[in-house]
Amino acid sequence: MRRVVIDPVTRIEGHAKVTLYLDDAGEVADARFHVTEFRGFEKFCEGRPFWEMPGITARICGICPVSHLLASAKAGDQILGVAPPPAAEKLRRLMNLAQIVQSHALSFFHLSSPDLLLGFDVPAARRNLFGVAEAYPELARAGIRLRQFGQEVIAQLGGRRIHPSWAVPGGVRAPLSAEGRDAIRAGLPEQLEAITRTIARFKADEARFADEVASFGTFPSLFLSLVGEDGTWEHYGGALRLVDARGEVVEAAIDPARYAEYIAETAEPWSYLKFPYYRPAGPVDGMYRVGPLARLNVCRRFGTPLADAELAELKTRGEGAVLGSFHYHYARLVEILGCLELIERLLDDPDLLSTTCRASAGVNRLEGVGVSEAPRGTLFHHYEVDENGLLTAVDLLIATGQNNLAMNRTVAQVARRYVRGGRLDDGVLNRVEAGIRAYDPCLSCSTHAIGKMPLVVELVAADGTAIDEARR
Repeated sequence: MRRVVIDPVTRIEGHAKVTLYLDDAGEVADARFHVTEFRGFEKFCEGRPFWEMPGITARICGICPVSHLLASAKAGDQILGVAPPPAAEKLRRLMNLAQIVQSHALSFFHLSSPDLLLGFDVPAARRNLFGVAEAYPELARAGIRLRQFGQEVIAQLGGRRIHPSWAVPGGVRAPLSAEGRDAIRAGLPEQLEAITRTIARFKADEARFADEVASFGTFPSLFLSLVGEDGTWEHYGGALRLVDARGEVVEAAIDPARYAEYIAETAEPWSYLKFPYYRPAGPVDGMYRVGPLARLNVCRRFGTPLADAELAELKTRGEGAVLGSFHYHYARLVEILGCLELIERLLDDPDLLSTTCRASAGVNRLEGVGVSEAPRGTLFHHYEVDENGLLTAVDLLIATGQNNLAMNRTVAQVARRYVRGGRLDDGVLNRVEAGIRAYDPCLSCSTHAIGKMPLVVELVAADGTAIDEARR
């Protein structure tokens, strides 16, 4: 069997490589997406007081620190045995909505739009954000401003844009000021107009990518996310729901605290990223996807008028569930729109200015599970503590890890479609990477770096010798 290596993978967060295995005829027989970094947060947090975990785990990532901050604080709520005051929950929700906006803007405009706007075969020297800014200055500015808006909301709440030490077990440290609320409200019209314009542009160009839609991770799988009781899109509370490729409900309302009864993890020696799956179905049939496309497949409605209209149109891309991972891009844009609408609605709630935003208690339980929807998908923080509140076990189940089986299958599908003759040109290499980028993986989060994602793609011959290698 011949082998092709792509090393590094670019325009994703973290370090990875891809190995493509060729049969005797030179066709792709198998593919592996290797995550080659290891960080070990689960182990070095043991022995720390659980009170410190929101601040510690927020440092897992500079792109989605809010996701870890909130999931960790929710696990702490359970250990304290308290329900945070209503103001605290609403403020946490507001920050998470802003987090989804800023992270999705980064993924779509900065990392993926060079392919979608300029083309997958454009030379890499032009296929970047600077090329987008030159060719489409208004869209490039919209992406920058959308991300800036989300970060400014986070800063208004937590005092800083990155790694805010704000959500804590029992609630949050401080409410939103009236001035901060008014500043957020003033920025909303520009962002709503920008995302509406971007969605229209994406849909107008979508027909150009029929081949990528068909080959970028288009296969049956399960889909998992939080959902509200009435089927409304959810990102902070609710229950876990699992649907199949036909859109039919497999598990209607899993208590998030019981996630380990339904999700199992396996490991492979060639990757630091674990392989979660739906336990009752096993590691093959139990493959599931999380993230924006999964959330929109699971929910019945978004709950806001503009996003509901776009959700209805997105759902026409599939019979039952929308199966093509290329549509993660469309789903991110729909979620940005809906999150902005929810932010606008939430700003009218008087609880946001309440000074009663933290419950006080000591250790009342020795275990806590915090679950929320990170931009990339469902995030689990599971802590066990002793009677003094010191951590004895930590399990972090990250969205990117839950997409690992699907990402590997996507790489194989893309490679089988585009790799010919045992060689990699730049356009083929970029499509293999773009299949991974559709999931917007965050490898620093999921293995426990900033900048260029080192990716290697290897081509391996039938006899095991490496016949080609591409590095970024």
